[in-house]
Amino acid sequence: MPSLKDLRNRITSVKATQKITKAMQMVAAAKLRRAQMAAENGRPYAEKMAAVLGNLAGNLVGGVGAPRLLSGTGQDRVHLLVVCTGDRGLAGAFNSSIARLARDHANRLMAEGKTVKIITVGKKGLDVLRRQFREQIIASRDIRGNRPVDYEFAAEIADDILSRFEAGEFDVATLFYAEFRSVISQIPTAQKIIPAELPQAQTKGAGADAALEFEPDEESILDALLPKNLTVQIFRALLENAASEQGARMSAMDSATRNAGEMIKKQTLIYNRTRQAMITKELIEIISGAEAL
Repeated sequence: MPSLKDLRNRITSVKATQKITKAMQMVAAAKLRRAQMAAENGRPYAEKMAAVLGNLAGNLVGGVGAPRLLSGTGQDRVHLLVVCTGDRGLAGAFNSSIARLARDHANRLMAEGKTVKIITVGKKGLDVLRRQFREQIIASRDIRGNRPVDYEFAAEIADDILSRFEAGEFDVATLFYAEFRSVISQIPTAQKIIPAELPQAQTKGAGADAALEFEPDEESILDALLPKNLTVQIFRALLENAASEQGARMSAMDSATRNAGEMIKKQTLIYNRTRQAMITKELIEIISGAEAL
C-alpha cells in the first residue's frame, strides 16, 4: 500500500495536470472561434467556384478540348495522396482518423496493383504513414507553427502538385482532410482533385434555358481557373483542418480535465481511508499499552 506521502504527491501531480488540460481547453476554445469562422467563410467561395467550373465543363461537347486537369491523363496507374493533418497531438482522434483513411485508401490501391505516392502536410500524418509507407512518401510539409493558415501556403502546395502532374509523375490526385461539422464531429474526407470532380451543370432554375456565350471560350477559361480551383480546394481543406483540430483538441482536453477530477476524488478517498486506518492503528496500540500497565 502506498504511503501517505506517495498519495499526497500523486494527488498534487494530478491537480497540476488538470490545470494544464483546463488551460489547453480554454486556448483551443479561443482559437476555435477564429478557425471556425474562417472555415465557414471559405466554403461558399470554394463551392461557387466548383459550380462555375461545372457549368463551363458541361458546355464542352463530349469533353473535346478539355484541359488535362479536368479530363485527366487517360490512365489510372499512379495515384498521389495529399494527406493534410496537424503538427501537434493532444487532439483526440483528429490526426489518426485522417491518416487511417489515407492508409486504407493506399492499401486498397496497392492491392489493385497500382502505384501510390504520398505527400504529407503536417508532422502527425508523416509520423503515422511513414511506418508503413516510407518508400511511397515523396514530400512532406509542416504547418507553419502558430501562424494562421494562409492562401500562400496553399498555393505552394498546389504549385508543387501541378509541377509533378505536368512532369507526368502521377495520373490521379486525392486530397485527405477532416471536414468540420461541430466541436464533437469532424468527418475524415477524401476528395479527388486531379482530375477535378465538379458538380453537374445546372439544368433547372431561373435562366437555365438562356443561351450563354463565353469570352474567351470555355477551354481558355478552364485553363485559367482550374489551377486556381486546385489552390482554393487545398486552402479550404487546410481551413477545415484548422477548425477540426481545435474542436477535437477542445473536446479531448475537456475529457482529460473531467477524468483528472475523477482521479483526484478517488485518490483523495484512498488518502483519507489510509490516514484513518493509520490513526485507528495508533489508537489501538496506545490503548493496548495502557491496559498492559
